[in-house]
Amino acid sequence: MSREEWWLLAKTARQSARQPVPLKDKKGTEFSFSLAPEMFEALHHIDQRCAGNIAMPDHVSKSAGNSSIQTRYKITTLMEEAVTSSLLEGAAVTREKARDLLRSGRRPRDKGERMIVNNYITMQHLQKIKDRPLTPELVLEIHAMISRDALDKPDAAGRLRRSDEHIEVGDDEDNVFHVPPAATQLQERLAAMCDFANSQQLQGYLHPVIRAVILHFWLAYDHPFVDGNGRTARALFYWAMLRGGFWLFEFISISQSLLRSPEDYYRAFLLTESDDNDLNYFIIHQMRCIEESIQNLHDYLARKSSEVRIQQENLRQTAWLNHRQRALLSHALENSTNGHYTFDSHQRSHGISAMTARSDLLALEKRGVLTSRIEGRQRVFHPVDNLESVLRQLPQA
Repeated sequence: MSREEWWLLAKTARQSARQPVPLKDKKGTEFSFSLAPEMFEALHHIDQRCAGNIAMPDHVSKSAGNSSIQTRYKITTLMEEAVTSSLLEGAAVTREKARDLLRSGRRPRDKGERMIVNNYITMQHLQKIKDRPLTPELVLEIHAMISRDALDKPDAAGRLRRSDEHIEVGDDEDNVFHVPPAATQLQERLAAMCDFANSQQLQGYLHPVIRAVILHFWLAYDHPFVDGNGRTARALFYWAMLRGGFWLFEFISISQSLLRSPEDYYRAFLLTESDDNDLNYFIIHQMRCIEESIQNLHDYLARKSSEVRIQQENLRQTAWLNHRQRALLSHALENSTNGHYTFDSHQRSHGISAMTARSDLLALEKRGVLTSRIEGRQRVFHPVDNLESVLRQLPQA
Protein backbone atom coordinates (compact mmCIF):
# COMPACT_ATOMS: atom_id res chain seq x y z
CA MET A 1 0.00 0.00 0.00
CA SER A 2 1.12 3.55 -0.67
CA ARG A 3 1.53 6.17 2.03
CA GLU A 4 -1.62 7.86 0.79
CA GLU A 5 -3.62 4.64 1.11
CA TRP A 6 -2.31 4.03 4.63
CA TRP A 7 -3.26 7.58 5.55
CA LEU A 8 -6.76 7.15 4.11
CA LEU A 9 -7.26 4.10 6.34
CA ALA A 10 -5.96 5.99 9.37
CA LYS A 11 -8.25 8.95 8.65
CA THR A 12 -11.25 6.67 8.15
CA ALA A 13 -10.57 4.92 11.47
CA ARG A 14 -10.25 8.27 13.24
CA GLN A 15 -13.49 9.57 11.76
CA SER A 16 -15.43 6.55 13.01
CA ALA A 17 -14.16 7.15 16.56
CA ARG A 18 -14.26 10.94 16.32
CA GLN A 19 -15.21 12.77 19.51
CA PRO A 20 -16.08 16.45 19.07
CA VAL A 21 -15.24 19.08 21.66
CA PRO A 22 -16.97 22.45 22.25
CA LEU A 23 -14.10 24.36 20.64
CA LYS A 24 -15.07 25.62 17.17
CA ASP A 25 -13.01 27.28 14.49
CA LYS A 26 -13.81 30.65 12.93
CA LYS A 27 -16.28 29.01 10.52
CA GLY A 28 -18.18 27.29 13.33
CA THR A 29 -16.75 23.80 12.64
CA GLU A 30 -15.99 21.71 15.73
CA PHE A 31 -12.56 20.46 16.62
CA SER A 32 -12.37 16.77 17.50
CA PHE A 33 -10.04 13.97 18.50
CA SER A 34 -10.03 10.19 18.52
CA LEU A 35 -8.28 7.93 21.01
CA ALA A 36 -5.36 6.43 19.10
CA PRO A 37 -3.54 3.38 20.54
CA GLU A 38 -0.45 5.38 21.43
CA MET A 39 -2.64 7.72 23.49
CA PHE A 40 -3.83 4.84 25.67
CA GLU A 41 -0.26 3.83 26.38
CA ALA A 42 0.83 7.40 27.12
CA LEU A 43 -2.14 8.05 29.42
CA HIS A 44 -1.40 4.82 31.28
CA HIS A 45 2.20 5.90 31.86
CA ILE A 46 1.17 9.39 32.97
CA ASP A 47 -1.44 7.97 35.36
CA GLN A 48 1.12 5.58 36.80
CA ARG A 49 3.83 8.14 37.36
CA CYS A 50 2.02 11.40 38.14
CA ALA A 51 -1.25 10.83 39.98
CA GLY A 52 -2.84 9.12 42.96
CA ASN A 53 -0.56 7.99 45.73
CA ILE A 54 2.47 7.28 43.56
CA ALA A 55 5.51 8.06 45.71
CA MET A 56 8.47 10.16 44.81
CA PRO A 57 11.82 8.34 44.61
CA ASP A 58 13.09 7.10 47.97
CA HIS A 59 15.55 9.85 48.70
CA VAL A 60 12.76 12.41 48.38
CA SER A 61 9.81 10.63 49.93
CA LYS A 62 11.51 8.64 52.70
CA SER A 63 14.51 10.66 53.74
CA ALA A 64 14.64 12.41 57.06
CA GLY A 65 14.70 15.76 55.28
CA ASN A 66 11.68 14.91 53.17
CA SER A 67 9.85 18.24 53.35
CA SER A 68 12.95 20.36 52.81
CA ILE A 69 14.13 18.28 49.84
CA GLN A 70 10.70 18.39 48.24
CA THR A 71 10.61 22.16 48.74
CA ARG A 72 13.96 22.54 46.98
CA TYR A 73 12.87 20.37 44.04
CA LYS A 74 9.61 22.28 43.74
CA ILE A 75 11.31 25.68 43.81
CA THR A 76 13.91 24.52 41.27
CA THR A 77 11.18 23.28 38.94
CA LEU A 78 9.15 26.48 39.25
CA MET A 79 12.26 28.44 38.35
CA GLU A 80 13.01 26.17 35.37
CA GLU A 81 9.46 26.45 34.02
CA ALA A 82 9.50 30.22 34.45
CA VAL A 83 12.77 30.48 32.53
CA THR A 84 12.02 28.08 29.68
CA SER A 85 8.46 29.33 29.14
CA SER A 86 9.88 32.84 28.75
CA LEU A 87 12.61 31.64 26.39
CA LEU A 88 9.91 30.07 24.20
CA GLU A 89 8.36 33.53 23.94
CA GLY A 90 11.66 35.14 22.96
CA ALA A 91 13.07 36.42 26.26
CA ALA A 92 16.66 37.47 25.51
CA VAL A 93 18.50 36.17 28.57
CA THR A 94 20.70 33.16 29.31
CA ARG A 95 19.43 30.36 31.52
CA GLU A 96 22.10 30.90 34.15
CA LYS A 97 21.46 34.64 34.39
CA ALA A 98 17.72 33.96 34.57
CA ARG A 99 18.18 31.52 37.46
CA ASP A 100 20.45 33.99 39.25
CA LEU A 101 17.75 36.63 38.79
CA LEU A 102 15.14 34.46 40.51
CA ARG A 103 17.48 33.31 43.29
CA SER A 104 18.72 36.81 44.05
CA GLY A 105 15.27 38.39 44.08
CA ARG A 106 16.60 41.59 42.50
CA ARG A 107 14.33 43.78 40.42
CA PRO A 108 14.19 42.84 36.71
CA ARG A 109 16.08 45.21 34.45
CA ASP A 110 14.27 44.67 31.15
CA LYS A 111 11.23 43.10 29.54
CA GLY A 112 12.83 39.65 29.23
CA GLU A 113 13.72 39.53 32.91
CA ARG A 114 10.27 40.79 33.85
CA MET A 115 8.69 37.94 31.83
CA ILE A 116 10.73 35.42 33.82
CA VAL A 117 9.85 36.92 37.20
CA ASN A 118 6.16 37.12 36.24
CA ASN A 119 6.15 33.48 35.13
CA TYR A 120 7.74 32.41 38.41
CA ILE A 121 5.16 34.31 40.47
CA THR A 122 2.35 32.88 38.35
CA MET A 123 3.59 29.28 38.70
CA GLN A 124 3.57 29.71 42.47
CA HIS A 125 0.08 31.20 42.34
CA LEU A 126 -1.33 28.32 40.26
CA GLN A 127 -0.74 25.92 43.12
CA LYS A 128 -2.88 28.11 45.37
CA ILE A 129 -5.79 28.39 42.91
CA LYS A 130 -5.85 24.85 41.51
CA ASP A 131 -9.08 24.07 43.39
CA ARG A 132 -10.90 27.15 42.12
CA PRO A 133 -13.16 26.74 39.08
CA LEU A 134 -11.89 28.46 35.96
CA THR A 135 -13.76 31.66 35.16
CA PRO A 136 -13.14 34.42 32.60
CA GLU A 137 -12.12 36.65 35.52
CA LEU A 138 -9.55 34.10 36.70
CA VAL A 139 -8.10 33.75 33.18
CA LEU A 140 -7.72 37.54 33.02
CA GLU A 141 -6.12 37.48 36.48
CA ILE A 142 -3.57 34.90 35.33
CA HIS A 143 -2.80 36.89 32.19
CA ALA A 144 -2.37 40.09 34.19
CA MET A 145 0.05 38.31 36.52
CA ILE A 146 2.06 36.88 33.62
CA SER A 147 2.20 40.06 31.54
CA ARG A 148 2.53 42.85 34.13
CA ASP A 149 5.12 45.38 32.93
CA ALA A 150 6.19 42.95 30.18
CA LEU A 151 4.04 44.12 27.26
CA ASP A 152 4.71 46.75 24.61
CA LYS A 153 1.20 47.99 25.42
CA PRO A 154 1.11 48.13 29.25
CA ASP A 155 -2.67 48.66 29.33
CA ALA A 156 -3.21 45.29 27.55
CA ALA A 157 -2.35 43.26 30.67
CA GLY A 158 -5.36 41.44 32.06
CA ARG A 159 -7.82 42.34 29.31
CA LEU A 160 -9.00 40.83 26.03
CA ARG A 161 -7.76 42.33 22.78
CA ARG A 162 -9.99 44.90 21.15
CA SER A 163 -11.35 45.03 17.60
CA ASP A 164 -8.78 47.64 16.62
CA GLU A 165 -5.93 45.35 17.75
CA HIS A 166 -5.34 43.06 14.78
CA ILE A 167 -3.37 39.96 15.73
CA GLU A 168 -1.69 37.46 13.38
CA VAL A 169 0.55 34.57 14.33
CA GLY A 170 3.56 34.24 12.05
CA ASP A 171 7.34 34.13 11.82
CA ASP A 172 10.09 36.70 11.44
CA GLU A 173 9.77 36.53 7.64
CA ASP A 174 6.17 37.80 7.71
CA ASN A 175 4.67 34.39 6.96
CA VAL A 176 1.21 34.27 8.58
CA PHE A 177 0.26 30.87 10.00
CA HIS A 178 -2.82 31.68 12.01
CA VAL A 179 -5.37 34.45 12.24
CA PRO A 180 -7.35 34.05 15.48
CA PRO A 181 -11.09 34.63 15.86
CA ALA A 182 -12.42 38.17 15.84
CA ALA A 183 -12.28 40.18 19.05
CA THR A 184 -16.08 40.43 19.09
CA GLN A 185 -16.27 36.65 19.68
CA LEU A 186 -13.79 36.48 22.53
CA GLN A 187 -16.13 36.99 25.49
CA GLU A 188 -18.39 34.15 24.34
CA ARG A 189 -15.48 31.86 23.44
CA LEU A 190 -13.74 32.49 26.76
CA ALA A 191 -16.89 31.58 28.68
CA ALA A 192 -17.23 28.37 26.63
CA MET A 193 -13.59 27.51 27.33
CA CYS A 194 -14.11 27.91 31.07
CA ASP A 195 -17.23 25.72 30.94
CA PHE A 196 -15.18 23.05 29.17
CA ALA A 197 -12.34 23.34 31.72
CA ASN A 198 -14.71 22.88 34.68
CA SER A 199 -16.99 20.21 33.19
CA GLN A 200 -16.56 16.62 34.31
CA GLN A 201 -18.44 15.15 31.37
CA LEU A 202 -18.07 15.38 27.60
CA GLN A 203 -20.28 12.75 25.98
CA GLY A 204 -18.94 10.42 28.62
CA TYR A 205 -15.63 10.43 30.45
CA LEU A 206 -12.82 12.70 29.23
CA HIS A 207 -9.40 11.96 30.64
CA PRO A 208 -8.10 15.01 32.58
CA VAL A 209 -4.79 14.98 30.69
CA ILE A 210 -6.62 15.28 27.37
CA ARG A 211 -8.80 18.02 28.86
CA ALA A 212 -5.68 19.92 30.00
CA VAL A 213 -4.04 19.61 26.58
CA ILE A 214 -7.16 20.76 24.76
CA LEU A 215 -7.44 23.71 27.17
CA HIS A 216 -3.84 24.62 26.26
CA PHE A 217 -4.69 24.47 22.54
CA TRP A 218 -7.99 26.32 22.97
CA LEU A 219 -6.48 29.46 24.49
CA ALA A 220 -3.60 29.44 22.01
CA TYR A 221 -6.06 29.09 19.10
CA ASP A 222 -8.30 31.93 20.29
CA HIS A 223 -5.28 34.12 21.05
CA PRO A 224 -7.48 36.40 23.15
CA PHE A 225 -4.69 38.72 24.30
CA VAL A 226 -2.44 41.21 22.57
CA ASP A 227 0.59 39.30 23.87
CA GLY A 228 1.39 36.59 26.41
CA ASN A 229 -0.97 34.00 24.93
CA GLY A 230 1.55 31.15 24.89
CA ARG A 231 2.56 31.69 28.50
CA THR A 232 -1.07 31.92 29.58
CA ALA A 233 -1.96 28.75 27.64
CA ARG A 234 0.83 26.80 29.37
CA ALA A 235 -0.23 28.23 32.73
CA LEU A 236 -3.79 26.95 32.16
CA PHE A 237 -2.37 23.55 31.23
CA TYR A 238 -0.57 23.43 34.60
CA TRP A 239 -3.70 24.59 36.41
CA ALA A 240 -5.71 21.80 34.76
CA MET A 241 -3.11 19.11 35.51
CA LEU A 242 -2.89 20.10 39.18
CA ARG A 243 -6.67 20.33 39.41
CA GLY A 244 -6.92 16.87 37.84
CA GLY A 245 -4.86 15.36 40.67
CA PHE A 246 -1.53 15.10 38.87
CA TRP A 247 0.40 16.42 41.86
CA LEU A 248 3.80 15.47 40.44
CA PHE A 249 3.46 18.40 38.04
CA GLU A 250 4.54 20.58 40.92
CA PHE A 251 7.97 19.10 40.13
CA ILE A 252 7.81 18.95 36.32
CA SER A 253 8.73 21.59 33.74
CA ILE A 254 7.05 20.81 30.42
CA SER A 255 8.51 23.89 28.71
CA GLN A 256 11.95 22.26 28.87
CA SER A 257 10.74 19.62 26.40
CA LEU A 258 8.93 22.18 24.25
CA LEU A 259 12.01 24.39 24.07
CA ARG A 260 14.15 21.52 22.78
CA SER A 261 12.07 21.46 19.61
CA PRO A 262 9.83 24.53 19.33
CA GLU A 263 9.28 23.81 15.63
CA ASP A 264 7.42 20.61 16.51
CA TYR A 265 5.32 22.54 19.02
CA TYR A 266 4.18 25.09 16.42
CA ARG A 267 3.85 22.43 13.71
CA ALA A 268 1.39 20.49 15.90
CA PHE A 269 -0.81 23.61 16.04
CA LEU A 270 -0.67 24.08 12.28
CA LEU A 271 -1.42 20.46 11.41
CA THR A 272 -4.40 20.41 13.78
CA GLU A 273 -5.91 23.49 12.18
CA SER A 274 -5.15 22.49 8.58
CA ASP A 275 -6.27 18.84 8.75
CA ASP A 276 -9.99 18.95 9.50
CA ASN A 277 -9.52 20.38 13.02
CA ASP A 278 -7.97 17.07 14.12
CA LEU A 279 -6.67 17.59 17.66
CA ASN A 280 -4.76 14.30 17.61
CA TYR A 281 -1.68 16.08 16.26
CA PHE A 282 -1.48 18.41 19.22
CA ILE A 283 -2.60 15.86 21.83
CA ILE A 284 -0.02 13.28 20.75
CA HIS A 285 2.73 15.90 20.61
CA GLN A 286 1.90 17.14 24.10
CA MET A 287 1.72 13.61 25.50
CA ARG A 288 5.20 12.93 24.17
CA CYS A 289 6.43 16.13 25.82
CA ILE A 290 4.74 15.17 29.09
CA GLU A 291 6.31 11.70 29.05
CA GLU A 292 9.71 13.19 28.23
CA SER A 293 9.33 15.70 31.07
CA ILE A 294 8.40 12.95 33.52
CA GLN A 295 11.37 10.87 32.41
CA ASN A 296 13.65 13.90 32.72
CA LEU A 297 12.48 14.34 36.30
CA HIS A 298 13.07 10.69 37.18
CA ASP A 299 16.49 10.71 35.51
CA TYR A 300 17.38 13.89 37.34
CA LEU A 301 16.25 12.46 40.67
CA ALA A 302 18.15 9.22 40.08
CA ARG A 303 21.30 11.14 39.25
CA LYS A 304 20.88 13.47 42.18
CA SER A 305 20.08 10.55 44.44
CA SER A 306 23.45 8.99 43.71
CA GLU A 307 25.25 12.31 44.16
CA VAL A 308 23.34 13.15 47.32
CA ARG A 309 24.11 9.77 48.90
CA ILE A 310 27.83 10.23 48.36
CA GLN A 311 27.89 13.84 49.50
CA GLN A 312 25.58 13.31 52.43
CA GLU A 313 27.68 10.40 53.60
CA ASN A 314 30.58 12.82 53.87
CA LEU A 315 28.52 15.60 55.41
CA ARG A 316 26.43 13.40 57.70
CA GLN A 317 29.30 13.03 60.11
CA THR A 318 29.29 16.78 60.71
CA ALA A 319 26.69 17.14 63.45
CA TRP A 320 26.61 20.95 63.51
CA LEU A 321 25.16 21.21 60.00
CA ASN A 322 21.39 21.47 59.50
CA HIS A 323 19.70 20.13 56.34
CA ARG A 324 19.74 23.54 54.62
CA GLN A 325 23.45 23.99 55.23
CA ARG A 326 24.08 20.46 53.98
CA ALA A 327 22.15 21.28 50.79
CA LEU A 328 24.12 24.48 50.27
CA LEU A 329 27.45 22.71 50.79
CA SER A 330 26.40 19.92 48.43
CA HIS A 331 25.72 22.57 45.79
CA ALA A 332 28.99 24.33 46.60
CA LEU A 333 30.95 21.09 46.13
CA GLU A 334 29.50 20.79 42.61
CA ASN A 335 30.01 24.47 41.80
CA SER A 336 33.17 25.35 43.66
CA THR A 337 34.36 27.81 40.98
CA ASN A 338 31.15 29.82 40.53
CA GLY A 339 28.99 29.04 43.54
CA HIS A 340 27.74 32.20 45.24
CA TYR A 341 25.04 32.70 47.83
CA THR A 342 23.27 35.60 49.49
CA PHE A 343 20.87 35.87 52.40
CA ASP A 344 18.05 36.44 49.88
CA SER A 345 18.99 33.53 47.59
CA HIS A 346 19.29 31.14 50.56
CA GLN A 347 15.95 32.33 51.90
CA ARG A 348 14.22 31.88 48.53
CA SER A 349 15.81 28.50 47.80
CA HIS A 350 14.50 27.01 51.05
CA GLY A 351 11.39 29.04 51.77
CA ILE A 352 12.66 30.21 55.18
CA SER A 353 12.73 33.47 57.10
CA ALA A 354 15.40 36.12 56.55
CA MET A 355 16.70 35.60 60.08
CA THR A 356 17.13 31.84 59.57
CA ALA A 357 18.91 32.41 56.23
CA ARG A 358 21.26 34.93 57.84
CA SER A 359 22.03 32.57 60.72
CA ASP A 360 22.75 29.64 58.35
CA LEU A 361 25.27 31.52 56.19
CA LEU A 362 27.05 33.33 58.99
CA ALA A 363 27.51 30.04 60.83
CA LEU A 364 29.09 28.48 57.73
CA GLU A 365 31.39 31.48 57.34
CA LYS A 366 32.39 31.22 60.99
CA ARG A 367 33.30 27.56 60.45
CA GLY A 368 35.56 28.58 57.57
CA VAL A 369 33.73 26.85 54.69
CA LEU A 370 32.37 30.08 53.17
CA THR A 371 33.90 33.49 52.71
CA SER A 372 32.00 36.71 52.01
CA ARG A 373 32.45 40.16 50.56
CA ILE A 374 30.25 43.12 49.76
CA GLU A 375 29.25 43.25 46.09
CA GLY A 376 27.12 46.27 45.28
CA ARG A 377 24.50 46.38 48.02
CA GLN A 378 24.63 42.69 48.90
CA ARG A 379 26.83 40.51 51.00
CA VAL A 380 27.83 37.59 48.77
CA PHE A 381 29.16 34.29 50.11
CA HIS A 382 31.48 31.98 48.14
CA PRO A 383 32.87 28.55 49.01
CA VAL A 384 36.47 28.59 50.12
CA ASP A 385 39.16 27.05 47.94
CA ASN A 386 39.57 23.28 48.38
CA LEU A 387 36.19 23.08 50.08
CA GLU A 388 36.16 19.28 50.09
CA SER A 389 39.50 19.17 51.87
CA VAL A 390 38.40 21.83 54.36
CA LEU A 391 35.23 19.88 55.19
CA ARG A 392 37.21 16.71 55.86
CA GLN A 393 39.40 18.56 58.34
CA LEU A 394 36.54 20.08 60.31
CA PRO A 395 35.49 18.48 63.61
CA GLN A 396 32.29 16.43 63.48
CA ALA A 397 30.81 17.89 66.62
